[in-house]
Amino acid sequence: MKKDRYDNPISTTSDAARDLYITGVDRLLEAGAGVVPLFEAAIEADPGFALGHAGLARAFHTGGNLSGAKAAITTAQSLARDLDTRQRGHIHAFDLLIHGKGPQAYAAIRAHVDAFPRDALVAQTCSSIFGLIGFSGQPGREAEMLAFNAALLPHYGDDWWCLSQYAFALCETGNPDKAATVIDRSLAMNANNANGAHIRSHVYYEAGQTELGIAYLENWLTGYDRTAILHGHLAWHVALWALGQGDTDRMWQRIDADVKPGAAQGLPINVLTDTASIFCRAELAGVPVPPERWAGISAYATQFFPDTSLAFVDFHAAIAHAMAGDGAALNKIIETPKGPAADMVRDVASAYRAMAQQNWGEATQLFTRAMGDHARLGGSRAQRDLLEFSLLSVLLKQGHDAEASRLLSLRRPTVASTGAVHGLSAH
Repeated sequence: MKKDRYDNPISTTSDAARDLYITGVDRLLEAGAGVVPLFEAAIEADPGFALGHAGLARAFHTGGNLSGAKAAITTAQSLARDLDTRQRGHIHAFDLLIHGKGPQAYAAIRAHVDAFPRDALVAQTCSSIFGLIGFSGQPGREAEMLAFNAALLPHYGDDWWCLSQYAFALCETGNPDKAATVIDRSLAMNANNANGAHIRSHVYYEAGQTELGIAYLENWLTGYDRTAILHGHLAWHVALWALGQGDTDRMWQRIDADVKPGAAQGLPINVLTDTASIFCRAELAGVPVPPERWAGISAYATQFFPDTSLAFVDFHAAIAHAMAGDGAALNKIIETPKGPAADMVRDVASAYRAMAQQNWGEATQLFTRAMGDHARLGGSRAQRDLLEFSLLSVLLKQGHDAEASRLLSLRRPTVASTGAVHGLSAH
């Protein structure tokens, strides 16, 4: 029987199907372009290749094509009857995930990874901040991601994918120095890994190395396909660093070319959250954002996310609606939050409503309440600095400069350039 790159048996007799499948898995793990055609070619080489159909389903799923994902996983299930336990479990896990059965998928995936830790495509669903753990809305999710990825290490050895995920978990739990060593090992093995470049960017961010970070990422992006899933988000990192340098021309160029609706070619979740975030970070830094820009991202949020669903999306949509003055859309988020982090969404959305209304005292109370565990909202520490800096801004509005400076020094001293919040610097 043929095997994949991780020595897992796969039920195809075709060398071509196997090779295309291996390349497709690697391309998906590195967030590269052209993942779907690779799995389609594997299936063309062997139409009865069940894991090829499952890989195609996952590729469609990560690309936002839910109908395609459901059709492909249904085909995989129809071919799974005579497969071994791992392959049946692999397909079953993706079937649950693609059909929106999150808690059941999480339980099945954790059990599957315990039994078959080198099934990387399944493990990947829990390994990153955009996975089932990262978006769980549960307390302690950063520690859980670190434990999950650390437990994989003995099974993978010197593998670029596993090391990159471990590096991100280290970075997010306050160990950027070790994360730098690990991610550099990973990138030395696969410099084309967009997830690796993304993680390296976060390590630069957490270390406060703006000049190194922007030089690295600007260079790396020159070889990355614009249609690939992370292109717009990596451009967001460049725009954020440009803002920190006071280079607003470069910031707006990146936003208009690669980040905002109509320019970015990534998923709506990234287009919304990246655009709302960089607009808000700009405002906090004293760079005005024209009303028509806020109106545009608010309309985009309404179009693609008319109902509440995922906390990370909802709190960014709330920012867009608050700044655009769409009270009805904002109130809908406040009144109908969903999921384990619904309480956090309600508080943060209400905080941005108060902020837009210049009710600084109420905004302070609500942001302060969110500070205890805003990791439950999802996203990275870099993304959630938006909340940290929003709190500092409303404190400054009330003349609490000393308190704001003290909080900055205590909570995020390394990453806060003097211009992160207009009128504030760490002491």
